[in-house]
Amino acid sequence: MRRAVLRLCTLSKGLLTPGRGLTQGSQNPENQRVFHIHEACSPIHVNHVRDKLREIVGASTNWRDHMKAMEERKLLQSFLAKSQEELPPRRMKDSYVEVLLPLGSQPELREKYLTVQNAIRFGRILEDLDSLGVLICYMHTKMHSTKMSPLSIVTALVDKIDMHKKCLSPEQDIKFSGHVSWVGKTSMEVKMQMFQTHSLPAPEKRLEVRVTKLVGYEHPPPRQRLTCYLLHGNEFCPVLEATFVMVARDSENKRSAFVNPLIAEGPKEEELFRQGELNKGRRVAFSSASLLKMAPSAEERMTIHEMFLNTLDPKTISFRSRVLPRNAVWMENSKLKSLEICHPQERNIFNRIFGGFLMRKAYELGWATACNFGGSRPFVVAVDDIMFQKPVEVGSLLFLSSQVCYTQGNYIQVRVHSEVANLQNKEHTTTNVFHFTFMSEKEVPLVFPRTYGESMLYLDGQRHFNSMSAPVTLRNDYLVEP
Repeated sequence: MRRAVLRLCTLSKGLLTPGRGLTQGSQNPENQRVFHIHEACSPIHVNHVRDKLREIVGASTNWRDHMKAMEERKLLQSFLAKSQEELPPRRMKDSYVEVLLPLGSQPELREKYLTVQNAIRFGRILEDLDSLGVLICYMHTKMHSTKMSPLSIVTALVDKIDMHKKCLSPEQDIKFSGHVSWVGKTSMEVKMQMFQTHSLPAPEKRLEVRVTKLVGYEHPPPRQRLTCYLLHGNEFCPVLEATFVMVARDSENKRSAFVNPLIAEGPKEEELFRQGELNKGRRVAFSSASLLKMAPSAEERMTIHEMFLNTLDPKTISFRSRVLPRNAVWMENSKLKSLEICHPQERNIFNRIFGGFLMRKAYELGWATACNFGGSRPFVVAVDDIMFQKPVEVGSLLFLSSQVCYTQGNYIQVRVHSEVANLQNKEHTTTNVFHFTFMSEKEVPLVFPRTYGESMLYLDGQRHFNSMSAPVTLRNDYLVEP
């Protein structure tokens, strides 16, 4: 099959990463730099990603054999580095991976990804991104001295997922690509992108599309266009960009383990690495300013007080008499809950519950919450700050609680909290917190908190909403659903 080449005139440094098969192209100096993405190697089929991960860590496909496989992994402890200096440095292109989801060329795959509205199930995309992120990190830490990796690499955080395009068709092929973009002592930041083909009637065609939304830019300059060179009748266009943070642990998944340092080659990669450092600092600052640790700012306190005053009954002189303004809903009435029994089928390669499964279930509940609240089928705009605080064991009872915590115009900010129950002492432990931004087809009601705790949820939702890269203009072809 002849190669398809996608040329992107980027608006910002680091939007696309020069990994394997990425070569810088010449261009008019007035414009930004241009990068070409070539299909330098055959992409991995999406169904083979999990198989490849099992091969890397020596995991068994048989649940009954998992204890034996974990015992064998203990023997790999001697291959772990005592310091990062012992490990050879790697380049960004060493970890570059492409994965193909051939929904167009293999129709039998579609049902797993299909919604009743003939749209893509975004929860399934989250599962694929999580698996790809782990595989990319194993490519970065690959050891030639042993067939199985002594590292246990797990997802620590979904930093950001931004949608670049509003139409995901279940009848066109999808390609994922990504690589390690920043490395600490024991953690790695992974940048991933998702592309989808769009068939055109004439091959050998050149198409220019005006970029309408890129991360951090609401109105790109007129000169910036997305240029696709079509060599076999299909174009791969970017539809999603994601940033995950992974951590490496020892072969028993009990303590942290060192990972290979990363070498940045050229100004583009240096900028990516620098951005990774900034992302780390931003996460630390955001955590330090958490409303669980610090009081709200003066502006935020004023916001809450004004909302409180707007709910006082003007007919009485009482702080207890509360009434809702027009087109408003109490936050306590925007909740949905669900329960999942964590069966072995949903386990990861380390015999804990797969993080992608947790994200999918949380997303689907969050979508249902936004749908029930807004009265129409909402569309995902952004996902950010998903913290994996504790692993979920196979056999656990997983409790999911979803709540609308902030609204503005057509936007709905949803927070999903997950916890597991200890069957002996009945105690519940938080495992994850998820944040999703949805957009409704019509303007949604305002949400008002009653209690101080709900007021903090409102401010936290407002903070996550304001961290969204750029506003999104709703179009009728936005087809991203659970």
